[in-house]
Amino acid sequence: MARRKKKDNEIITFLNQFVLNAKTLPIVISFSVLGILFVLIRMKGVEQDYKLNEIVKKSKVLKIENKELKADRASVLSVKKLKGFAKENNLKEPDEKHIIIIPE
Repeated sequence: MARRKKKDNEIITFLNQFVLNAKTLPIVISFSVLGILFVLIRMKGVEQDYKLNEIVKKSKVLKIENKELKADRASVLSVKKLKGFAKENNLKEPDEKHIIIIPE
């Protein structure tokens, strides 16, 4: 027990003489603040990296979905299907007057 008190006293003495000294205290505080800021900035960088990865994954999924929808649209608008729809509904081919071009 006496050894422990002596060790505690040595630590307190060290803190009082070197760390809490009027000359070294501003330096200790400065390094502490810099260390905390460094950790916070790194944490923010990691957080932004996670968000970026999430956005990239969503973008890939949406691109795949877009390709699937374009393929579905192409199959629905195929000449064979359009002729089938026209036959089912007793439609005939339009004249030049009836054709309207809609730009995409």
